[in-house]
Amino acid sequence: MGIRSYKDLKVWQTGMRLCVQVYELSGNLPKNEQFGLISQMRRAVVSVPANIAEGHRRQYDKEFCQFLHISLGSLAEVETYLCLCEQLEYINEARLAPLYTQIEELGKMLHGLIDKVR
Repeated sequence: MGIRSYKDLKVWQTGMRLCVQVYELSGNLPKNEQFGLISQMRRAVVSVPANIAEGHRRQYDKEFCQFLHISLGSLAEVETYLCLCEQLEYINEARLAPLYTQIEELGKMLHGLIDKVR
């Protein structure tokens, strides 16, 4: 059948699952973080699959790679916000461990796709 849409890409699907998990997790953060950490974290996590989708629709592979690199940057940003949540003791490490694993796997998937598209 092949890849017809960005929605067929496992990397996009994984990014979307991460979005849902981060949205759910961030909903439990203190309300005073609504316009700070919560907003920044949600913006960054949505950027991951959004840039995969936008890049996939571009005409040239070089453009797609550029958007995949942006997704990697956003993924690092999400990880940083989660680390901050842990340091501020908003969320314990045990709850974050599966997200860190998913972020690592998603990063590997993005790197693999970049290598394939090049």
